Amino acid sequence: MHPMLTIAVKAARQAGSIINRAARSGGEQAFTRKRHNDFVTEVDKAAEAAIISTLHHAFPDHAILAEESGRHGDAEFLWIIDPLDGTTNFIHGFPQFAVSIGLQHKGVLTQGVVYDPWKNELFTASRGSGAFLNDKRIRVSRCLNLRDALLGTGFPFRGEESLDEYLGMFRAMTMKTAGLRRAGAAALDLAYVACGRLDGFWEIGLHPWDIAAGALLITEAGGMVADLQGGAGFIDSGRLVAGTPKIFVPLLQALSPAGTAAG
Repeated sequence: MHPMLTIAVKAARQAGSIINRAARSGGEQAFTRKRHNDFVTEVDKAAEAAIISTLHHAFPDHAILAEESGRHGDAEFLWIIDPLDGTTNFIHGFPQFAVSIGLQHKGVLTQGVVYDPWKNELFTASRGSGAFLNDKRIRVSRCLNLRDALLGTGFPFRGEESLDEYLGMFRAMTMKTAGLRRAGAAALDLAYVACGRLDGFWEIGLHPWDIAAGALLITEAGGMVADLQGGAGFIDSGRLVAGTPKIFVPLLQALSPAGTAAG
C-alpha cells in the first residue's frame, strides 16, 4: 500500500471509531442545521478533527479541504475530506454513511479511501495500482446495457434551483434502466459502483469531498467518470456521472437535455 494511502486509512479508521461509538450508543444524535436539509453533528466535527490531526502530523506541509472547517493551506498536495458522508442517515440511525478521504497532487487524484465503519468495509485506491475492498481487488460490474443497469443517484436537497432539471433526469432513467437507488451517501454510492453493486451513478449539486475518493475508486476499478458534458470538470462542477465502460456513453447521452426530453 502506498505510504500516503496508509496514513489516509489510519485517519479514516480513527474517524470511523468516533462515528461507531456514537452510532452504537443508542442515544439520539444532536445536530445543527447548516441550511435547508443540510446538517452537522458534533460527531462530524470530532471525526474531521481526528482526520486532520493525523494527516497534519504525517504531512505538515500538505493542504486540506474539509467539509466542516474549509480550506487549510495551499500546496501541491491537497487532502479532500468528508468526515461523515450521510449525516442525515447517521442522525436517523439509517446505517448508510462513510468517511471519505481523497488526495490530489497538482490537481490529479492520486489516493482515495472510503470507509464504512458500520459494516467495516474499507475501499481504497492508489492511482495506477487498482482499487480494493478490504484488501481484495475490485472491478466494476460487467453490465453491458443501460436497460439492465441498476443506478445510484442523489436528490438535490439544498434548494429548489436544480430540482426541475433533476426530475427530468430521474424520469428518463426510470424509463431506461432496471432501477434506481437513492441511499443518501454519495461516497458510498461511488464505492458501490467500483465494486459492482451498482452499475452506474449520477448526481448534481455535489461537493469535492463527496466525489474525490469515490471517483478514483471507480477509475481504478475499470469504470468511467465525467461531468455531464463528458469532461473532467466534475470535482469543480459537482455534476457527475459514472458507470461501467459499456453503459457509460448511453448513460451520459440519456442524461443530456435531449435525452431526458426524449425519455
